[in-house]
Amino acid sequence: MQTTAPSALARVLDGVDLTVGVARRVTMRIGERLSLPVGAAALVYIAEGTVHGHPPLNTGCRLDVDRASTLIAVDERPADTALTLGDAFLTLGRTAFSLQASEQSDVVVFDLEFSPVAESLVAALPDPVTVIAFDALEPAAAALAGSMGPTDPPGSPARQGDPLICRMMAKTVLLSVIRAWAANGCAPEGWPTASRDPFLDRVVEAIHDQPGREWTVESLASVGAMSRSAFAERFRLAIGRSPADYVTEVRIDAAKGMLAAGRTVSETSRELGYASDEGFSRAFRRRTGMTPSAWRASQRTPVPA
Repeated sequence: MQTTAPSALARVLDGVDLTVGVARRVTMRIGERLSLPVGAAALVYIAEGTVHGHPPLNTGCRLDVDRASTLIAVDERPADTALTLGDAFLTLGRTAFSLQASEQSDVVVFDLEFSPVAESLVAALPDPVTVIAFDALEPAAAALAGSMGPTDPPGSPARQGDPLICRMMAKTVLLSVIRAWAANGCAPEGWPTASRDPFLDRVVEAIHDQPGREWTVESLASVGAMSRSAFAERFRLAIGRSPADYVTEVRIDAAKGMLAAGRTVSETSRELGYASDEGFSRAFRRRTGMTPSAWRASQRTPVPA
């Protein structure tokens, strides 16, 4: 069985973040289709019923049970395998898909928009990702997914903090789907990788391991054993942004985690290598539209009962 090194998988999961994560519940009658168009990333959890994919969903894992009742992932399944209660399906929007109900079905759809820093890591995933028996592999996340979607009467006012909480819940389910897919024999050999280039992967790993280091193009190129000019072009082509822009994105993402954990703006600024709190605040605001203190306060928004 193909397995993924925990440290590599942890880096991928840590690098996946959402700017939008909205859940909606869709009830489908027999024969009804749910369209998932090109350019729209979405995660679908089957809460009730059975659906078939168009085109056939031939990427995923089937789970069998041996005599000891141990779940075993098998990276082979018929192309026309249906998705049924407890299965999960992730499309990254590279191809149009539709799901057709073969019986009365209830699905939870998470409309996703990935943050810029996650784009290169998400690019390493196949499209689609299908996990059969997701509820057996990740029961807590499956229970969360099955409970999501609007339950308030139409026209009810949004509660304070709802968008933030929905995004956090959607991210939890998404990470659990990726972990179930990767950790149970479905990931191809060599996954995960941000760039599919072992030399650039060293650079990406170094940035994530030490976001507060004073990185220069020269120092990053030396990590990748390349010349400065060759490295800059190769990095931009593989990752889709300049090395400096990627370092900044990783720093801001790390800053969010530190601030949410209760670290002060000054502590976060120093640990991430900024020369001053003012410089850190400007960089943070350019990326998020908020000051670090305002962003930290937004993470503590109480939700009325």
